[in-house]
Amino acid sequence: MNGIDWSDLWSQIFNFSDYGDLVVLLQNSIIAGAVLGIVGGLIGVFVMSRDMAFAVHGISELSFAGASAGLLFGVGVVEGSLIGSIVAALIIGLLGAKSRDRNSIIAVLMPFGLGLGILCLALYPGRSANKFGLLTGQIVAVDDPRLNSLIAISIVVVVGLLVIWRPLTFASVDADVAAARGVSVQALSIVFMLLLGLAVAVSVQVVGSLLVLSILVTPAAAALRVSSSPIVVPLLSMLFAVLSLVGGIMLALGGSVPISPYVTTISFAIYVICRIIAASRVRRGVSGRKAMA
Repeated sequence: MNGIDWSDLWSQIFNFSDYGDLVVLLQNSIIAGAVLGIVGGLIGVFVMSRDMAFAVHGISELSFAGASAGLLFGVGVVEGSLIGSIVAALIIGLLGAKSRDRNSIIAVLMPFGLGLGILCLALYPGRSANKFGLLTGQIVAVDDPRLNSLIAISIVVVVGLLVIWRPLTFASVDADVAAARGVSVQALSIVFMLLLGLAVAVSVQVVGSLLVLSILVTPAAAALRVSSSPIVVPLLSMLFAVLSLVGGIMLALGGSVPISPYVTTISFAIYVICRIIAASRVRRGVSGRKAMA
């Protein structure tokens, strides 16, 4: 029985021969990773504060279905992904006002979107790499037109978030009080869901639909472990997301496996480190109170 060839396995994961040439060839992917890191880190703060991590996964499944349908019918992966994400965001935003309703709607949408996407991929006669990339991400498909569309959509998301930042923060902290103060909570929720749908659609193009949480949830969750400042948390979240994506892309350039394992590993490592920092602060605080007593 043949054992594992560890040297061959390692070379598939990390192989930095001709690395400089690859960096130049795939500079679009690196730029896309940096842009998506900023978008994902920024919107992820509201995803966490509004307890909508499950919604990200639900939107990503319909985004995957839309991208798969776009691939099958020749409409375009980006266009199909956007349509799927926006449809999912509108359904969740309009019908899921309450957390219980929202979770049940998402639980219904997820298997439907995944099943529809798998059906479209099964019928697609093209290369299997295109099918696999929609699920796990790919870094070689970011050409100039796709990069331009990704940047344009990202600008829309960032500008939209900045415009509604204050009322959205208020509504995220206490929706009932915000509504009593005249804030249109329902309208804000729908606008935010549309922005989230756009963010998911552009993220799926790089990291894939199955692992989009590593960009839109994990960095913000890590930032919230080490700070509660309304200024520091978004900055840390964006920093963590950019490090995860750009670092993952840089590592993926030297391997023959998809980008997702690199991105998710870096993102998870940052989260673990932040948890350790938070735990050490708690221990120091407890020790300090005991010493003062």
